[in-house]
Amino acid sequence: MKIRILIAEDHQMFRDGLKALLALQNDMEIVGEAQNGQEAVVLSRDLHPDLILMDIKMPVMDGVEATRRILAETPDMKILALSMYSDNGFVKGITRADALGYIMKGGNIEELSGAIRRVAGSGNP
Repeated sequence: MKIRILIAEDHQMFRDGLKALLALQNDMEIVGEAQNGQEAVVLSRDLHPDLILMDIKMPVMDGVEATRRILAETPDMKILALSMYSDNGFVKGITRADALGYIMKGGNIEELSGAIRRVAGSGNP
């Protein structure tokens, strides 16, 4: 069974790159895309993904608040945070919101796909 993924990322080019790279993984499927945290909250309700790749810094609603809201509604949702920022404030904010992992956007596909598999296979937080 494939890992059903929702991508929440405000930059179209980066979303397109993620989709292209993850399409190469036989065990992953992109089921939706959100341009901001508010869309991620709505799409998580509608699509019921296995995992959400959540950018931390987005317009309308950031990834930290979106993570809080999604997990308040669906406590067993698996969220993997993405960011280009390695600042401890960003990492602490998203982990306090109970994201199950954090990965830098500058990493490679092996790091990302490995993190997705680990988070998707983890138990409830």
